[in-house]
Amino acid sequence: MEEFQGPEPGRHNTSKIRSLELKQRKWWISVFFCSFLILTGDSLVMLLLNFYYVQNNRSENDQDQQYRGTWTQALIQNVAFPILIPLFFILPKPEPVSDQTNTRHPPFLRVILLYLSLGVLVSVYSKLYALARLYVGWGVLVSAQLILTSLFSAFINRLKFNRWIIISILFTLAADFFCAPAFSGTPTEDESYTYGIKAWLILIFPTLAFSLSLSLTQLGFEKVLAKTKRYGNNKKVFRMVLEMQIFVSFVATLICLVGMFASGEFKELKGDSERFKKGRTYYSLSLVGLALSWQVWSVGVLGLVLLVSGLFADVVHMCASPVVSLLVVLAFDFKDDDGFGWQRRGALLGSVLALACYFYYLHKTKKKEMAELNKRENNNNNNSEEA
Repeated sequence: MEEFQGPEPGRHNTSKIRSLELKQRKWWISVFFCSFLILTGDSLVMLLLNFYYVQNNRSENDQDQQYRGTWTQALIQNVAFPILIPLFFILPKPEPVSDQTNTRHPPFLRVILLYLSLGVLVSVYSKLYALARLYVGWGVLVSAQLILTSLFSAFINRLKFNRWIIISILFTLAADFFCAPAFSGTPTEDESYTYGIKAWLILIFPTLAFSLSLSLTQLGFEKVLAKTKRYGNNKKVFRMVLEMQIFVSFVATLICLVGMFASGEFKELKGDSERFKKGRTYYSLSLVGLALSWQVWSVGVLGLVLLVSGLFADVVHMCASPVVSLLVVLAFDFKDDDGFGWQRRGALLGSVLALACYFYYLHKTKKKEMAELNKRENNNNNNSEEA
């Protein structure tokens, strides 16, 4: 009578290695796709914002009018989330895990608190960023933001910094310092109060809120959503990104609507549309385009937060600035801009080096995972042969 032959250890080893290789390949594709969404969203947002403020004659109005409309811009940043709802239901559902620990302690309340807290943070930085861009411009905002994101990632997310991450952050800061996107809503030189205490307070709070939201979002993915019964334990699926974006944007939209009506800013919408040089149709289209572009950007950012970290999402966002800056210069005629000068070329080089350092670190991490799997499987095969 023949003995039963079980599966060969070598085949089992090969199967696991191929499975990990496939997962890593899908992971890399997702990372590059989300990075593309950030670049696309950043570019469209900056182009449409410049178009909006150029056509709205903000620089020719009195300074009281110059700094209005910020609740509207905050609302536009969040209001288009319903376009993600059909995609959320189209994506395949992961198999739920029947775990007794999850049924005894349902995380429903934690999920609600997560969405509420993030929605408040998003509404805060949406409003204050819209105001800060008009007070202090664009360049200083993102530099301070990356520094705060690094600090929050270290203390909240326990991110371990190595030389490649630190070098990437330094290159990113240098690139953004030399080449921030031009912005037509920037205050004029004769507004001497622009860089006073009020402006710097408006600068600090939105960057603080945005950086904190990235770290809390990463924590929410890892400690709340990944532990829920419907997603299984420690699973990272794109459906999480859409769920997070939809519910957080819903909360932020409600807060921005309340702010817009409480401040009376909704009464100014008619005047803005009438003042628009291209007419009401282009005014409406620019706002719709902005709303959709913000959603593209947000999905890309949340995707990188889920796949890698909040710090990496912020690095990619900032490294897009030189490309966005070049597109803005090509699309609009800004005075005193040297086009593709040495500063812009240096910023592009710095962004490429920053991304190369971070991607090299990620490559080493994935390669180490593969080597550890090979080593573990080889040890198991040797033990089975000795037995």
